[in-house]
Amino acid sequence: MEKHYFKYFTALLLFGSNGIVASYIELNSYEIVFLRTLIGSLFLLLVFFFTEKRPHKYKDKKHLLYILISGTAMGISWMLLYEAYKTIGVSIATLAYYCGPVIVMAVSPLLFKERMTIHKFLGFTAVAAGMITVNGNSLFHTGISTGLLCGLLSAVMYALMVIFNKKAHSITGLKNSMYQLIISFLTVAAFMQTKQSLSLPSVWQNLFPVLILGIVNTGIGCYFYFSSITKLPAGSVAICGYLEPLSALIFSAFFLREHLTGIQLLGAVLIIGGAMYGELMGKKKSHRNQ
Repeated sequence: MEKHYFKYFTALLLFGSNGIVASYIELNSYEIVFLRTLIGSLFLLLVFFFTEKRPHKYKDKKHLLYILISGTAMGISWMLLYEAYKTIGVSIATLAYYCGPVIVMAVSPLLFKERMTIHKFLGFTAVAAGMITVNGNSLFHTGISTGLLCGLLSAVMYALMVIFNKKAHSITGLKNSMYQLIISFLTVAAFMQTKQSLSLPSVWQNLFPVLILGIVNTGIGCYFYFSSITKLPAGSVAICGYLEPLSALIFSAFFLREHLTGIQLLGAVLIIGGAMYGELMGKKKSHRNQ
């Protein structure tokens, strides 16, 4: 159990440092995501080859369609998120992105027949108040910026990714993350066909952080994440999962000197705390009713 917790915490910290590593890569957001998904996919394919060797045949073809939609949403979400990193900074982009779990919480009663409890409603309200608190001053003076819009749209895509991934419940573990990454890579590759081609000299100049992001943060991070969450209690996975946005805020303050104001820190507490409260208290109540 300690080994699985170690892998899970390591994965969360790696994910939390994505924005920091990306800040050292002087490429466009879609180029960063293209290289990240390409390298991460190749890494997971190698891991899959040496551990499982053959793909599983799924009887329910709908689950493969759900993974296709989920992986496509993940690719779009990452492109939007990395654009937000570049334009509004890691801190604000991370907080916008983590509205995604609350969107899932809000639509779960319709899609998964889960009850909208008072705890979920309060959590959703806290997150909405947090977003207004974090970005209120900017919204008042300039309206929704392009960077903030990218961050919020990345949260919507995150929600779609999670929703369709939950529907593909027969595809789990390493196969799930491998399929997701490959589909994300193909999505970004298709998008790049509409843009200028990737410059090899530029990639070479940024090779070290690109390899760190692709192999360590994506390949190893996804492998650690998906190989550990099935071995840990669901409650622990949920509450510990918020180490990722917390670590992202800490890393951005320490490495990038990004500092939230007092009112923005209050908003960060509302966003992360509201999401945790709605998710955990909602699950606790549902378990009591079973």
